[in-house]
Amino acid sequence: MGRSNTSGEGTRRRAPHTRAEGHDAGGNGGGTATTAPDRDGERDSGSGHRAGRRGGRRKPRKKHRVLRWIAISVAFLVLGTGAAGYLWYQHLNGNLRKGERSAGNSGAKKTAPNAKGETPLNLLLIGSDSRNSKENLKLGGSRESVGAEPLADVQMLLHVSADRKNASVVSIPRDTRVDIPACKNPDTGKTYPAANDLINVSLRGGAGCTLDTWEKLTGVYIDHWMMVDFAGVVAMADAVGGAEVCVKQDLYDLPKPKVPGGSFLRMKAGTHKIQGETALKWLRTRHAFGSDIGRSKAQHMYLNAVLRELKSQNAFTDTGRLMNLAETGTKSLQVSEELGTVKKLFDLGMQLKNVPLEKMNMLTMPRITDPEDDNHVLPKPGSADKLWALLREDQSLDAKDRAKEKKKAAQGPKAGAPASLGITVANGTGADGRPPAAGRAAAVRDLLESKGFTEADTTTAPGSALTTEVSYPRSAGAQGKSDALSVAKALGLPSSAVKDTPDGAGLTLTVGSDWRTGSEAPKTVDDDSDPLEGTEAVNGAKADDCMDVYWPYRTP
Repeated sequence: MGRSNTSGEGTRRRAPHTRAEGHDAGGNGGGTATTAPDRDGERDSGSGHRAGRRGGRRKPRKKHRVLRWIAISVAFLVLGTGAAGYLWYQHLNGNLRKGERSAGNSGAKKTAPNAKGETPLNLLLIGSDSRNSKENLKLGGSRESVGAEPLADVQMLLHVSADRKNASVVSIPRDTRVDIPACKNPDTGKTYPAANDLINVSLRGGAGCTLDTWEKLTGVYIDHWMMVDFAGVVAMADAVGGAEVCVKQDLYDLPKPKVPGGSFLRMKAGTHKIQGETALKWLRTRHAFGSDIGRSKAQHMYLNAVLRELKSQNAFTDTGRLMNLAETGTKSLQVSEELGTVKKLFDLGMQLKNVPLEKMNMLTMPRITDPEDDNHVLPKPGSADKLWALLREDQSLDAKDRAKEKKKAAQGPKAGAPASLGITVANGTGADGRPPAAGRAAAVRDLLESKGFTEADTTTAPGSALTTEVSYPRSAGAQGKSDALSVAKALGLPSSAVKDTPDGAGLTLTVGSDWRTGSEAPKTVDDDSDPLEGTEAVNGAKADDCMDVYWPYRTP
């Protein structure tokens, strides 16, 4: 992106880090005047009681004058500090560049609150490859890209559970071919038609278009986005103060005769603490790590190291560190408009600080090679769909937690007899923006009746679902889940199609946009597939990970 909503920030040159200046709130005069003895009041003047009385009268006047000046000084100090704090707050808010959260309506729905009323948080992190400023051109090279629409070179979804006890980061490689919805760039006013293209192209319609693309692909409602360019990465990496990464062999990521481009990262085997431009080179290195998939893993390694570094510095509670990070962060980041104040960014950081490192997992979308182009990938049918379902349902992506959930699900109660289950069928086929398929709810109701679910009936209330789902009220507990699973199984739907909802609605089948015709449910998910297989998962507490270097980029 690189554009600014604040006058004069077009190239976003970095100001020197601002440091907090200390002030001596007490002052020498104030402390001495109130604590030093009044020697005049103790002196025997030789004038008897009259002198004593005069001394006694003068002493309170002097004290009152001193106390009055102290009060005035303290008042000015408090007012001055408050004004400075307000001005600082406004200064930081003025640094922030904001944009529209969404470029349209993807149909994604927010996850229902849990029993305590808590909801998960989803934040899309975007790295722009814009060269449209002197700083970014210097750092990114490729002069021919100046003036072109930037690409979303890095895309990660941060998911924080409703109870804020675990978090996951899922990357989609930039070379993934997906459906991109029609979008209008809010900065240029240019409209782009819907297309099937690489996901990094989605940024041409603005960050909101990239968010819509993710929501359309995953069905996950995304609350906010944040975007950073090359110069912003360098500034943030310096503000953090460095993070440790590791390579198993010496590397030099230079262009090759048949493979142009390179980050020019040069590094000896072993562990290194990197920051600034070296951190940017690490995050951009692709060929030396084998592919864009290897690059994603290296990025996850770096981000985990940053989190460990911040926690070790107590950065979330150290006022000085927070001020430095706030100054740099607000200058470096562009955010969706509803996240566009320092307070909201601070609140976001506080929600993340309590997630234990061992409950932070970073992974890359399961994928297959694109049959139309060996250099591109597609989401892996089954595994990717199941991964998105876990995110929609706010399920942990930690391998140990997944094993516990699987064991717990196997111990559920027996489902009720089909004829005993009252099922409401809703037509949600219009969730993707097309007109709803006429008569779809009645057709699927008839299908259920043919399978023994004779108490199924339709509702005229319109539903909305990108993928077909069976929901049950949370108050029904394990029995409700077993009943819903039996309906899903009878229709050939995956277990990931089963969801719980807040109390009030009964057992409901919502026919989604993926099942507009026919009597067979779409075969998209293999229930035996492991959504974490092949995701190169990296756990936040694991500090000894080390990257393999692809052999052509190893140096002797």
